[in-house]
Amino acid sequence: MTDEAFPYVYRWHRMGRKGQRCAVLARGTMNSCLVKFEDGFTAVTSRNAIMRFRG
Repeated sequence: MTDEAFPYVYRWHRMGRKGQRCAVLARGTMNSCLVKFEDGFTAVTSRNAIMRFRG
């Protein structure tokens, strides 16, 4: 996949995913979002847990 497909990096040490690239599929209420990681794993998390990748 290209870098544009996963423009965010997971910042928190939850689920063993810290530092992994992800994409936001949906944004919800209460500052939540649905993210998909490069390996296909999806999770609902806080938007504070992700940041824009600067490569």
